Amino acid sequence: MQQEYPPLTEGVYYIMLSLYEPRHGYGIMQLTEELSNGRVQLGAGTIYGAIKTLVERKWIVALEEDGRKKEYITTDLGKTIIEYEIRRLNELYENGLKITKGEKPL
Repeated sequence: MQQEYPPLTEGVYYIMLSLYEPRHGYGIMQLTEELSNGRVQLGAGTIYGAIKTLVERKWIVALEEDGRKKEYITTDLGKTIIEYEIRRLNELYENGLKITKGEKPL
């Protein structure tokens, strides 16, 4: 049986996607805004509160600091969570298309 994970909020989804490469909080904010064409704008409080939770869950980790801003990156577990979320979202999307095109659900 496949492991179940909780659905991600849009903000957490974008934060974790942003951290497939090392980034600091401001970089996450910039990439999220860019990826969403300006639709999703995360504030500093949202970013840093989510980062704290994601580190506790071991979905992301902080990289060693070298005097610059602290950077984070998605862990292997975090990547598993993202992959699961993409499959979940794809299922929602596909089912929505089927129903709206008049196809009968299974």
